[in-house]
Amino acid sequence: MTDATPRPAHLGWRLAAAIYDLFPLIAIWMVTGTVAMIATRGTLDYHALWYRLLLLGVTAAYYVPSWHYGGQTIGMRAWRLRLADGSGRPPGWGAALLRFVVAPLSLAAGALGFLWCLFERERRGWHDLAAGTRLLRLPKS
Repeated sequence: MTDATPRPAHLGWRLAAAIYDLFPLIAIWMVTGTVAMIATRGTLDYHALWYRLLLLGVTAAYYVPSWHYGGQTIGMRAWRLRLADGSGRPPGWGAALLRFVVAPLSLAAGALGFLWCLFERERRGWHDLAAGTRLLRLPKS
């Protein structure tokens, strides 16, 4: 008999979901780049601030609603991971957005914010601590 209780997801599951999420993100970025190239009539400067902010915006548009509506991205579904707030529900808009904003900072600090989950009791990274969220590994159904 197995325990049907979700458990905190360890770093390996987080990385697996992140890699899986790169596939839809790359497609989204390619479509965004194509539209931007058409809009600039082929003169798109890939280093322009507006273009980088556009890519950041479409990335947020992938993650934040996914976390808010159901607590899962495509990659998280594949590995049976679910993001939850303190009461076990998907995070609200503010928490999901805060998690998105802090996650790159966790990575930029030499990935210390992600490695933090190796030492934290509930396996939360800095972005989870800031947003009050937990990443859970769901049991097999």
